[in-house]
Amino acid sequence: MEEIRINVEGMVCGGCEKRVVNSLSIISGIKEVIANHNNGTVIIKANEKIERDIIKEKIEDLGFEIKEK
Repeated sequence: MEEIRINVEGMVCGGCEKRVVNSLSIISGIKEVIANHNNGTVIIKANEKIERDIIKEKIEDLGFEIKEK
């Protein structure tokens, strides 16, 4: 199983977390999505390799910003 961690800016509440989880959960191969607005992270667990660009695009389409380290 692959685990992807992405830092996201702009999530301010549980509603934001839910929007991210719902948007990413429909991507084929993704098993679990954990979004945390308190620390600004999204953790994606997938059964197969998922392109990070697809994930980033979904998050940005919701109005959040990806924070690269």
